[in-house]
Amino acid sequence: MTSHPKTKLHGDLPSASSKAALADRKELAAIAFERTRMPMVVTDARKADLPIVLANKAFLQLTGYAAEEVLGRNCRFLQGPATSPIAIAELRAGIADEREVSVEILNYKKSGEQFWNRLHLSPIHGDDGRILYFFGSQIDVTEYRRIEALEASEHRLLMEVDHRSKNVLAIVDSIVRLSDANDPALYAAAVQHRVQALARAHNLLAERGWRDISVHELVRQQVTPFAATRAAFSGPDIKLQAPVVQPVALVLHELAVNAARHGALAASQGRLSISWTPAPSGAGFKLRWQEAGAGKAPKPTKRGFGTAIIGALIERQLKGHVEKRWSNDGLLIEIEVPSSQPGTR
Repeated sequence: MTSHPKTKLHGDLPSASSKAALADRKELAAIAFERTRMPMVVTDARKADLPIVLANKAFLQLTGYAAEEVLGRNCRFLQGPATSPIAIAELRAGIADEREVSVEILNYKKSGEQFWNRLHLSPIHGDDGRILYFFGSQIDVTEYRRIEALEASEHRLLMEVDHRSKNVLAIVDSIVRLSDANDPALYAAAVQHRVQALARAHNLLAERGWRDISVHELVRQQVTPFAATRAAFSGPDIKLQAPVVQPVALVLHELAVNAARHGALAASQGRLSISWTPAPSGAGFKLRWQEAGAGKAPKPTKRGFGTAIIGALIERQLKGHVEKRWSNDGLLIEIEVPSSQPGTR
């Protein structure tokens, strides 16, 4: 350490010490400084660029530099392209005010490897109150931050899985409650097919990494098993986000099943035309389901599961609107999911 005879340096007394240790405190402090596993440096505050005048072994091991490569240099050589200017400004302010300051800052080793440094700076004053040195201790918290980020990511994933599971279970609950239970065998088959429709949509989402799914792809997936050659599809590239995909998939399944059992696909010459456009507001979407060759409207019967689930999913869950009209030739259903629905764009 450079000698400054005009200014006497004093140190803090130990918080706990015996008489013998107190007498040897300067030598013990020097030994502790060198042997501790915590990286430490001391910089000269009386020189313009605060050069390093002491660095312990742990600091050299952490940074990868040799003693001659750090002595006389300002600690900014540990900074790099991704070091936060805000963290740097916080350190500069603490130095200017001659006060203690702690900050987590991204630093760089000699090899170029990044590490997160929990840096603590503390001023050292002389008996006359003048600043003499700054003491700096570092803790490599890279692994801690990695684990912290991983835990946060896992938490978000669990929350998302929980949210998705609740949505799917709510739909399954509707399937179980609203399916016709008069015939146990038919009831079991109906529930199974509807759950399978949900599973197909789920698999599609999983394959796409839970990213947006096109309306065209979803319509084809749910309708093609019932109308491989008698359905026409048309519309622009409109994307559906994950929360909307499964409810819409089940609606499409119900429409296709109804068409196959009672509508156009049950007639030898029946045809199905499905088109979609952006909603009038420019966001959301509007689906047009047109059945031709289905004949006249059937006689009114009790409200079936298909009608109930479409109303529940589109109108209550997605806050959309459904219109159903019969003509002499067939059935027209128009479904609109509004722009306020976050699952469309």
